[in-house]
Amino acid sequence: MNHKTTITRLSLIIAAAAAAAAAAGIFSHGGDGGMMIETVRGTQVMTHGYGIYRHMSSDVAIQGIAQDYVTLFAAVPALIAALSAARRGSLRAAVILTGVTAYLFVTYLLYLTMGMYHELFLLYVLLLCCSFFSLTLSLFSLHERLSGLSYLSVRTAKGSGIFLIVVAALMALLWLSAIIPPLLDGSIYPAGLQHYTTLIVQGMDLALFLPISAVCGLLLLRRTPMGVLTGPVLLVFLVFLMGALLAKIIAMGCAGDPIIPVVFIIPIFLSVSIWFSLRCITALPQVR
Repeated sequence: MNHKTTITRLSLIIAAAAAAAAAAGIFSHGGDGGMMIETVRGTQVMTHGYGIYRHMSSDVAIQGIAQDYVTLFAAVPALIAALSAARRGSLRAAVILTGVTAYLFVTYLLYLTMGMYHELFLLYVLLLCCSFFSLTLSLFSLHERLSGLSYLSVRTAKGSGIFLIVVAALMALLWLSAIIPPLLDGSIYPAGLQHYTTLIVQGMDLALFLPISAVCGLLLLRRTPMGVLTGPVLLVFLVFLMGALLAKIIAMGCAGDPIIPVVFIIPIFLSVSIWFSLRCITALPQVR
């Protein structure tokens, strides 16, 4: 079944909506400035006070703005370029398109569920809806095109698989190191909870995204058809995700927040993601 037209239309909507949402995050400045608020748990939190993220805590807001730069100036152009090449029949571009769509799906899933309610709520709903269906159709299309194709060398498949498992394990340890100590000492609430209802990012990662990474890694190690399908897509996704995380870390460092040891870990993850993505994509035939 040919999903090219539907994927094209959805991708164009995603590109326009993501560009608008990210630009609003970067360039909106209205507001009365940050203010100290008391949470329902009795802690004090400084809000950002400006733009669409004005009710977010100041440190989370600057991370959101940093990611908006990556979305606007990297992910959206990559989505458009990959879509253009994929429409001409490029299998490599189709993998990149799927990976970028996955990045945008996860990004706006988290923005919709974690962000304090503001003017762009319905735009986030549109982005999440379109990126979900575009990602689903893209994976179905890739499954049809990659069926019966053995293109990854043992070395590339094993290296990529191990990397995905290591990323999942290290990120899980990072999140658990923040969650478990308060449970053990009786304080219960991690410092990063601030005035939010729960740890959305950590919860989504631990429940869904990190297990997906680990499972894809195991499938790649075995060079199964599902691993060959999902592994390269996940690696492209990680390139943009790690780029966004690096931008967040830089923003936090500029604001004076502690960024060690992640300032050393994330660039390594980004570099390895790029390396294995290129290895997987260049191993694909150009057109199939």
